[in-house]
Amino acid sequence: MTVFACAGCAAELSVPVSRVALPVHAHNRYGHMLLPPLMPSGTYAVDPEPFGAPRRPWNETEAEARGIFAPNGLLSDGPAGSIVLAPGDTRGTELIPERCGGYCYGVDGRDGPNLACARCGLEVGTRIDDCSHWQVVRFVPDAVKFDPAGEPPEALDWTFEGVPPVEPGGAWSPYWEAAAGDALAHLLAVSGGGAIGVHGGLVAAIFEPTLALLTSGPARRTLTLAGPGLPDAEDIALIPRHPVTGRPWPRSGAVDTVPVAAEVWSWLAFGHDQVTAPVSGAMPDGVLRDDPLPKHPRGLFMPSTDVFLHTLARLPAVRQPWLRAIHDRVSATPWGWSRG
Repeated sequence: MTVFACAGCAAELSVPVSRVALPVHAHNRYGHMLLPPLMPSGTYAVDPEPFGAPRRPWNETEAEARGIFAPNGLLSDGPAGSIVLAPGDTRGTELIPERCGGYCYGVDGRDGPNLACARCGLEVGTRIDDCSHWQVVRFVPDAVKFDPAGEPPEALDWTFEGVPPVEPGGAWSPYWEAAAGDALAHLLAVSGGGAIGVHGGLVAAIFEPTLALLTSGPARRTLTLAGPGLPDAEDIALIPRHPVTGRPWPRSGAVDTVPVAAEVWSWLAFGHDQVTAPVSGAMPDGVLRDDPLPKHPRGLFMPSTDVFLHTLARLPAVRQPWLRAIHDRVSATPWGWSRG
């Protein structure tokens, strides 16, 4: 466990937290509402990329040096390695009133660090809790000190709790939309531009509409769900990414692998809606239960455009003309790109 402290006066700025991988939905803005915290309570992550103001227009040479191979918004000149945790896990900070700009419901960090150490006044981080943003605090790496011994251990447990794809109100889960956007970018990068076949089920429902972006015609390659507890894949394997280490499942047996968030992978592989109502008696043989009714989404599934573009822009394969054309098409039509 790690406790973050002010680099100026050593005042404690967090409760004890454990390091995990940065969630893929960190790069997703969602809806027009107040969202829950980005990080689960008791955890923190490190964002390797620069964050925050000042920001400058995209420059191809500089961006490629940072590992960004296609336009993806303004370039941040903020510090790299910001420490990301839930606002409820912070202690001993106070807002800087003149840095509290936002869009409507809260603050979004547009004015630079907006949190100071309550004891000495040192600028220590940025709180974000505006509409469409996951609630988060990002500590400035040079403004806090901590014991770096809490690095993620090698993942030994590959058992995860799944996240349902549909929320109680009928909306597709934002966690699924973000995970699918990230996985789709990796899938297109290994596809070579040819059609990809997906064998039925929820995997097909999630990926097939967006695979219309690829060349039409007979499938040249096949995407198969693989990972712990499942048979190996032969061509392209959809495998889990461990939520603590961020590393993908290492033993898929496939030619290429496509990582996806472990909580989504687990539901794709083993998940189902639990029956919550008590039942008496028995159903006749051959009759399937239909209570409670399964959750049905209100509309077509659409991967997160924000996450898709963020991931794709950071894959060297996007420099290929056919894949760069897809990137630019999605950038230009972010609300209709999944329909081919």
